[in-house]
Amino acid sequence: MKILHSIAELSELPGPLLLAIGVFDGVHLGHRAVIERTLSDARTVGGNAVVVTFDPHPARVLRPDQSPLLLTCIQHKQQLIAALGVEYLLIVPFDNKVAATEPSEFIREIATAAKPLRQICVGENWAFGKGRAGNIHLLKALGSSMEFEAIGIPDVQMDDLPVSSTAIRNAVQVGDITTAAKLLGRSFSILGTVVEGRKMGRTIGFPTANLATNNEQLPPNGVYAVTMLLRGKKLPGVANIGVRPTFEDSGARVCEVHLFDYTEDFYAEAVEVSFTCFIREERKYQSLEALREQIKQDVSVAKLTTS
Repeated sequence: MKILHSIAELSELPGPLLLAIGVFDGVHLGHRAVIERTLSDARTVGGNAVVVTFDPHPARVLRPDQSPLLLTCIQHKQQLIAALGVEYLLIVPFDNKVAATEPSEFIREIATAAKPLRQICVGENWAFGKGRAGNIHLLKALGSSMEFEAIGIPDVQMDDLPVSSTAIRNAVQVGDITTAAKLLGRSFSILGTVVEGRKMGRTIGFPTANLATNNEQLPPNGVYAVTMLLRGKKLPGVANIGVRPTFEDSGARVCEVHLFDYTEDFYAEAVEVSFTCFIREERKYQSLEALREQIKQDVSVAKLTTS
């Protein structure tokens, strides 16, 4: 997948261009409906589909004190979008200047760069431009004058629940991994980089990979059955999120993963960890032997859920 970093770079792509525009935090079922419609229409007309997103998340610029934790950092978002078969991704750097751009000017800049612009597809409730004044009605009016088609995709419902990044974030926050997965259309996952830890897990026979995450929303502290995407392979394991009270009491929250029957080092590598189910709450044990026995039980449970 080719990554573009400015609207002007759209002029380098052969047209007609069909754009799917949105923040796409989580790349959930609603986002996929917008992107997949764009991919389908591009195949029909023989054009090129381009997904357009923003980094950082607009809320971090507009409401820095109130911005939510993300479901997907930009690297994770890229990975998920590429998996949908997207060939071109435009990441618009979002800053105060972009935030102050009038809605019509933002679309005009896109239409001028694209040669030609055939279509813009968004969620029907998408708001854009200065003061979030732009909406699907304005987009259709601009499309009529600038000769492109504007398409608004209705909200997706799943089991009578509206699919939204907020709903997924709320589910993850309370540990409802099942609901989060339904709304995402995939297992809830996080992207992290493996960093060197204190190697305390090795002392009890369960070495772990310690993840440095990207300020993404994590589920509550506890033990989970997981799979890790490492070097193109999905490997089963068990994860602990919490403060490791048996070992230390620093209060620092960490995410560590023990993979079954895997002994190679993979420090500094980016890995995706998908959560299968919750096993138990994190707790403090009176001895390392008691912790070791509990982890054995956790592994047995996790193997049943990830087999």
